[in-house]
Amino acid sequence: MTANAHIGHDDWNERLELAQQMIPLIHQLHRNNNVVATIFGRPLVGQTDIDIIKSHRYGRRIAQRQLSTAETLPILSELADMNLSSASIDVGRLLLGFEESGEDDLRRYLEDELTEIVGAGEDIDPTDVVLYGFGRIGRLLARILVAREAAYGGVRLRAIVVRNKGEGDIIKRASLLRRDSVHGAFNGTISVDEEEQVIWANGTKIQMIYANDPATIDYTEYGINNAVLVDNTGVWRDKEGLSQHLEAKGVARVLLTAPGKGDIKNIVFGINDSAITDDDKILSAASCTTNGITPVLKVINDRYGVAHGHVETAHSFTNDQNLIDNYHKGERRGRAAGLNMVLAATGAAKAVAKALPEFEGKLTGNAIRVPTPDVSMAVLNLELEQEVDRDEVNDFLRNVSLHSDLRQQISYIASPEVVSSDFVGNTNAGIVDGIATIASGKHLVLYVWYDNEFGYSNQVIRVVEGLSNARPVVLPKRVSPSEL
Repeated sequence: MTANAHIGHDDWNERLELAQQMIPLIHQLHRNNNVVATIFGRPLVGQTDIDIIKSHRYGRRIAQRQLSTAETLPILSELADMNLSSASIDVGRLLLGFEESGEDDLRRYLEDELTEIVGAGEDIDPTDVVLYGFGRIGRLLARILVAREAAYGGVRLRAIVVRNKGEGDIIKRASLLRRDSVHGAFNGTISVDEEEQVIWANGTKIQMIYANDPATIDYTEYGINNAVLVDNTGVWRDKEGLSQHLEAKGVARVLLTAPGKGDIKNIVFGINDSAITDDDKILSAASCTTNGITPVLKVINDRYGVAHGHVETAHSFTNDQNLIDNYHKGERRGRAAGLNMVLAATGAAKAVAKALPEFEGKLTGNAIRVPTPDVSMAVLNLELEQEVDRDEVNDFLRNVSLHSDLRQQISYIASPEVVSSDFVGNTNAGIVDGIATIASGKHLVLYVWYDNEFGYSNQVIRVVEGLSNARPVVLPKRVSPSEL
């Protein structure tokens, strides 16, 4: 048993006291420099002393030991004393890097590692964002946007467009934003100005706009200009329909939260977002399943080669299914969603090829809708171009999740006790369940969990920030999966 396996009472109190000393430093960095301090990707801004200790414990996955607050406090103290510009700074990785460098001067090491942000940065006006639709994904996007504005300031939610459902509409919609049966309460305060038709969320003014025709809205009347509009209604999926948004004054680009039809680029952030050009005015953030499986498929294909495969998803039911048996235009979807497993088609396998052309014609897929409200699983049944070993594949995917520039897209877990509800609120596109991995010769089966609501919504926001040139600098730099 390692020395870090248990924490005694005295040691715990010491860690707690040091964590409490960290809190004002963390907030000073955020307030004065727009720097978000993290421990291996876990943000420390707004966390309690207990949360900070838990983040240090999480470090066991990367450092093979539990980090101590006594080790990270000096780094935060130095950072708070430096003139830094906006960034996300991983204190855990800085600690490991300092230990490995053999350097004896912490300040000099930090200045070398953070050279590109040492010195005051330029103030950047945040990009306006409009949400067209306010359903499951729309409300989660609103929550994330409000939190991201507070953390980095690069994007700001300015308006939500819906059809008026009658008296008290804005009160009901604010209530749905405030409380969620799956994702819990909104982290902050929400109030409503019925006269001005405004929702205030943690100090962010969100204009509620009621409209039936997207082309006739003048967003500039509300001070909204050059906005990124996120259409999460799913009503229009082709360029002709989505182009209506570009006819509205104040909209610069449109992002669809569903697979796009025709030649609309389907973007999986971290995989093909570099393909976005200034001429792309209408884009798709693909589907939750496509985002969940594409990053894993890419790294496996790059390392081992995928000859062909089948994707089977056990997908939580969605709002387009019936609560009880009733007429539905879709096949099988008329049967009660909470009582049945419902076999359904999925376009995710084909959609992967829109993000990764090398998968054209290589994948088939089906989906089974299951009686859970959130979190789904994809089973990737792959025939590779070379023989593989289960442990080697798992080690590779674990390292990708911890050390590569795809760590926001791919996570990894090896616990015999986890179930779907453990992944509610996970921000990754997909989470590989290492214990379930099967490998035999050239045959590989991977099980990938994904929060089809919140994980996907975070991927959408990453695309929005990319379109807005508002992605925060992440330091220290990470390597590509091919370097692992």
